[in-house]
Amino acid sequence: MSMALSVEGLKVYYNTEKGAVRAVDDVSFDLARGESLAVVGESGSGKSTLGLSLIRALPKNATVVSGRVFIDGEETLSLSLQDFRRRYSWKVISMVFQGAMNSLNPVLKVGDQVAEPLIYSGSADKDEARRRAMDIIEMVGLPREFYHRYPHELSGGMRQRVAIAMSLVMNPKILILDEPTSALDVTIQAQIMNLVKDLMERLGLSVIFITHDLALASDIADRIMVMYGGQIMELGSIERVIGEAPKHPYTEKLLASIPRLRSEGIPEFIPGRPPDLSSPPPGCRFHPRCPYAFDKCKSEEPPLFNVGGGHLSKCWLHGE
Repeated sequence: MSMALSVEGLKVYYNTEKGAVRAVDDVSFDLARGESLAVVGESGSGKSTLGLSLIRALPKNATVVSGRVFIDGEETLSLSLQDFRRRYSWKVISMVFQGAMNSLNPVLKVGDQVAEPLIYSGSADKDEARRRAMDIIEMVGLPREFYHRYPHELSGGMRQRVAIAMSLVMNPKILILDEPTSALDVTIQAQIMNLVKDLMERLGLSVIFITHDLALASDIADRIMVMYGGQIMELGSIERVIGEAPKHPYTEKLLASIPRLRSEGIPEFIPGRPPDLSSPPPGCRFHPRCPYAFDKCKSEEPPLFNVGGGHLSKCWLHGE
């Protein structure tokens, strides 16, 4: 299967007064063309840092320590930032950031903000950019005349649609969505999710969907990647991880925390708290909170075991 994106051994650390914070620590995965991959986990697990790494938009105190990222077979971390922006940013890979209002300039018309990448890159003159911006605004379910609206005139759901339009205006093939529905009510969440699924099918997008909501992940994704403490704990198809049974205790605990309509069980909580990534625990990073932990978990870091059908789990329970 042809891969739109491949990540190998990616490590991203933040430089802080406490020392290096290992936000993403040896992460590897592939994204096939036309595939949707959900990245789930608690806050601080490294999900957003992973997304920012892929589009080369990390803050100044972040460093890519090691690893490689391939887009359409070309390694992109070795490119200069100027070359990456000229060849890949928004043209091949783009991102919808968390909180649409943070992505919008309050004093500019939303249509001008959608058209701006086309003009800035030289892909279109002002008239052509305006026409294409109106087309994409209509594609995301808003009237064309919304081009002339300001962000404060729009509801949260409308602003999120504009943010999606901004990310798609240059026809990228890979789209990263970082918690695109976290600030919306349930009804608007469903509308945005239906829009994303429609755009994926219509445009043939490869999508990375970053979320803490397993229900949303199961609705949109082909595969799911569970992160904890900057590492992948479990990776597999939605059917195997959620539909059948999770193979990692952390995923098991996440699923147990969700209320179920057709179950009398009481949702559980995960005891303890996520690790301090400036000084992570030895061995498995989940072992201080894991009900199945034994001595080896506390001293040796497990590899990602293949438990069948491409389903991976970073747990010593699958070792010999």
